[in-house]
Amino acid sequence: MTEYYNFYANNPTDMDQDIHYYVELAKQTGGPVIELGCGTGRMSIAIAKEGIEVVGVDFSAEKLAVAKQKSDDLGLSHRIKWVESSITNFQLPETFPLIIMPDRSFLQLINIRDQLSALKAIRRHLEEGGLFAFHAFVPHMRKLIDMEGKYTFRGSFPSGNDEMEVYDFTELDTFNQIANITRYIERFNSRGKSVSRTKSKIRLRYIFPAELSHLLAVCGFKIENRYGSFYRAPFDANSEELIVEAVKLARR
Repeated sequence: MTEYYNFYANNPTDMDQDIHYYVELAKQTGGPVIELGCGTGRMSIAIAKEGIEVVGVDFSAEKLAVAKQKSDDLGLSHRIKWVESSITNFQLPETFPLIIMPDRSFLQLINIRDQLSALKAIRRHLEEGGLFAFHAFVPHMRKLIDMEGKYTFRGSFPSGNDEMEVYDFTELDTFNQIANITRYIERFNSRGKSVSRTKSKIRLRYIFPAELSHLLAVCGFKIENRYGSFYRAPFDANSEELIVEAVKLARR
């Protein structure tokens, strides 16, 4: 399960609110599109359904196998290429007008070295004036500290005919800006009976908006738009989500 929910909220948000945003962006640029951290293909498949060619990149062969099966079943294999690679050093033979990184995947780059490597690889694969779009949660420190050492209910999410309840236990390394999250997912059937329980680890490096702006500038990008929601609400001090559209600048 990826980061569909609001990081701070106790109630689930629309799990697919990001799809419309990224699909419309893909339609505006016309494709083809690279999706970094594509996982099991949720976003890549949604874009391919609109007739746009996509390259989905992920380091997990297991997730890519699921994505490929899903695209095969939908008859979309001719529009999607699945590539197993790290997002810090992926290499493709062509450049693209749009690269996207949904599901807060940028936060899985745990140190500055990896962030710089990924941004340099992204820049190499963009056409001149091409767009890099991604999002991250905004780290409001008081809220983060309130979650430190506690279990937080993330909400109930549909999963086929079942329902999942999600809880996180958060431990912070504030010096390195790392959130270590232990996630507990309990699945209930339509009769409300618990049918499975799973435990997983998530490690994220949260990033502050000003820090992110400097990082993009150093790597040859200019931020064209910043939004506080996938409905393009203005980004301000109260925003909990940061959606960034950054343009590749020509090197002088």
